[in-house]
Amino acid sequence: MNPEFFAAIADIEKEKGIPRSYMIEKIEQALLAALKKDYPSNAECARVELDPVEKTVVMFMEREVVETVENPKTQYSIEEARKIKKDIEVGEFIREPVDTTKFGRIAAQAAKQVIIQGIREAERNIVYDEFTSKEHEILTGIVQRIDPRTGSVAIQISSNAENTEAMLSAGERIPGEYLRDGDRIKVYVIEVKKSTRDPLILISRTHPGLVKRLFELEVPEIAEGIVEIRSIAREAGNRTKIAVESNEPDIEPIGACVGSKGSRVNEIVKELSGEKIDIVRYNEDPTEYIASALAPSDVVEVIMNEDGKSCRVIVPDNQLSLAIGKEGQNVRLAARLTGYKIDIKPQSQA
Repeated sequence: MNPEFFAAIADIEKEKGIPRSYMIEKIEQALLAALKKDYPSNAECARVELDPVEKTVVMFMEREVVETVENPKTQYSIEEARKIKKDIEVGEFIREPVDTTKFGRIAAQAAKQVIIQGIREAERNIVYDEFTSKEHEILTGIVQRIDPRTGSVAIQISSNAENTEAMLSAGERIPGEYLRDGDRIKVYVIEVKKSTRDPLILISRTHPGLVKRLFELEVPEIAEGIVEIRSIAREAGNRTKIAVESNEPDIEPIGACVGSKGSRVNEIVKELSGEKIDIVRYNEDPTEYIASALAPSDVVEVIMNEDGKSCRVIVPDNQLSLAIGKEGQNVRLAARLTGYKIDIKPQSQA
């Protein structure tokens, strides 16, 4: 059976990607545990060796040859040893083979269980390592099922040859987004954690990182580093503001992100179920930056306060509601985008 046994190990390595050395180590541990269980009185001297080159599995009891025996379970006196092997010397070892055909059923079952657990553990580690490398990246997933009670969505995600299931919690779903079984959606990998079972993969559709990665996918200039995303402020399902800057004077950053006839940004809006996206130009001058961040509203003047962390913005009277936005969303996102507290006043009051 030995050739078939080692062929099976090679097949596991090929199909599941589990290293042969790992499997051999686990099998040796399993067989040793089973051997000790079947021969409890000789547990201390039980040994197992697998040789993948010679394709042999050897189980034996090993005792050291000594002048004076201190532990009869692991030692032979030189006199006893020479009855077995005439030319043996002190310090050498005597190996007594174990008849594996008499291996107990319970011991064999225990060995089988350890091997299965070893395979599962290796598979979990492979999945963990693969998806850990995808933290803060986008993966495409397929909706498997939706819990009508909690609103959580089970999503099958893939990376290279590895597949696993991750839960998109209700709090990480885009508000108002309608999903069905079988839908293909993009998710942002926040973090990957080890657990007692499969790796726990935390994914999101509301994280600002999703928008950033979508722009990198759609806009070659961003992927190449010509255009840089400096800041993102997002209220998922409603509106996102993104500040961009060009590292080359002949490249217009907003135009690059929008694309011909809006082709690039429209693909991102479609993926985000219609979420509005404002693309603004980043500027080292905070007054210019804040004015841009309040788009689509016009700005008359930006007055920086002495604390350096807040400002007053003057807008035309007929632009006040536009600058503030529905329920204050526009000014709130502009403040988060720029990092400044913004107080908006109409021109007539100013």
